[in-house]
Amino acid sequence: MIITQVPKADDHHGNDGSSHGILSHSNTQGSCAFIIQTRTTMTIKQIYTGCIAHAAYYLESNGEAAIFDPLREVQPYIDRAEADHARIKYVFETHFHADFVSGHLDLAKKTGATIVYGPTAKPGFAAHVATDGEVFKVGKAQVKVIHTPGHTMESTTYLVIDESGKEHGIITGDTLFIGDVGRPDLAQHVIADLTEDKLAGHLFDSLRNKIMPLSDDLIVYPNHGAGSACGKMMSKETTDTLGNQKRTNYALDPKLTKEEFKKALLTGLTPPPGYFPKNVLMNIQGYESLDAVMERGKRALSPDQFEVVANEERPLVLDTRPASVFAQGFIPNSINIGLDSNFAMWVGEMITDIKQEILLVTEVGKEEESIIRLSRVGYDNTIGHLEGGFEAWKNAGKEVDSVARISAEEFAARSSSKPLVFDVRKKSEFDSEHVEGAVNVPLNRINDHLAEFPKDKPFILHCAGGYRSMIAASILKARGWNDFVDVESGFAGIKKTGVKVSEYVCPTTLL
Repeated sequence: MIITQVPKADDHHGNDGSSHGILSHSNTQGSCAFIIQTRTTMTIKQIYTGCIAHAAYYLESNGEAAIFDPLREVQPYIDRAEADHARIKYVFETHFHADFVSGHLDLAKKTGATIVYGPTAKPGFAAHVATDGEVFKVGKAQVKVIHTPGHTMESTTYLVIDESGKEHGIITGDTLFIGDVGRPDLAQHVIADLTEDKLAGHLFDSLRNKIMPLSDDLIVYPNHGAGSACGKMMSKETTDTLGNQKRTNYALDPKLTKEEFKKALLTGLTPPPGYFPKNVLMNIQGYESLDAVMERGKRALSPDQFEVVANEERPLVLDTRPASVFAQGFIPNSINIGLDSNFAMWVGEMITDIKQEILLVTEVGKEEESIIRLSRVGYDNTIGHLEGGFEAWKNAGKEVDSVARISAEEFAARSSSKPLVFDVRKKSEFDSEHVEGAVNVPLNRINDHLAEFPKDKPFILHCAGGYRSMIAASILKARGWNDFVDVESGFAGIKKTGVKVSEYVCPTTLL
């Protein structure tokens, strides 16, 4: 088996931990794909999108293809199949996703493929609900359904069998990650009679009775890697052998009793992002075609038109430029969430109304990418963008605002006067290590804690590297705070200056 990597343009990825082949690895920024080819003709391609730490899979054999857990923008899957002279026969869904809107509906409509869910799923559209153990043929390869409830009740693992009849790997969705398993507290926010304790018990049974008896040499293909909120301690690696996971993944420890497993799994969970239940419902009930979303969002507005729409329709003005660029100048009351990091996840965390109308300010040429990445998490109501970007606004003589930033060295120089410092990293990051005396207000909770920020005296903001603190800064600016500065390199820079920080404590969760 040969494993190669094909970069795409989006964000970062993890390695492949498989011992089954030769790994070609590069550290390029962007989505990536691992192509795994057996000695016969079956191909599995992992398409990993770092923006939302998501892995989709492309399976092709003998002119037929299947897509597993596709993203909202489906044309790349169609293009890949056409390049292979293959027909997309199936769209397999491992479960009703919470952290992104799947592309199953658009993909099925454009290709005629059959959408497949595991047992107990009740989709609000035409789909094949499989039985446990059912086998689907994709060319000369086979895909076997293994019902693995726990993350959700319909969660399903797909066992991929090559043309020779050899079991090759398992596409596990959110049942099994590399180093972790799916959190069992999400479905309860959609189905009232479920509890995290019940789901954790189901997951224990699924892992012990369905996954662990499988062969050690199977390759595990999960739906997410590090950075996703669907698990608490996921690895940066995006594939591994099942045998290695049995040895290293805490959730697969055969010595754990069911109650011990539940305790280990539930410890360290934090409330899920507010948009998760809304994405689940979109995936169950259906949604507007991405083509319509793109057509609406690509409306180009001159500075004068943009100003009229902003004043009359009162949409959210979302600026997706990098934090360092936004700080130097922006449209007053606009919110900054930069495309250069976990954009979609922070949109979902910070914009509470998924139906919120949005006007975009982007770097020139990034308009379409911004609309697509908003749609990945169900924010479909982009109603236009500023033609020519912020420079056009500034050149038109419109009002502008800015955020003052300081270096880590200047922060250190000010530390002797004991300034008021707000750290907007996650609580787990803060508990692990922080500036002595700093106050922790996690970014995703900032709207509930605005009263903690004084308006009558100055303060300093920081996060890990300057991305999240600029989101916080833009929110504070829009709400009337002005007397503060942001540390441009964040805690990573501060640590290098010798400023006193707390003793390091190894985190038990990354949530």
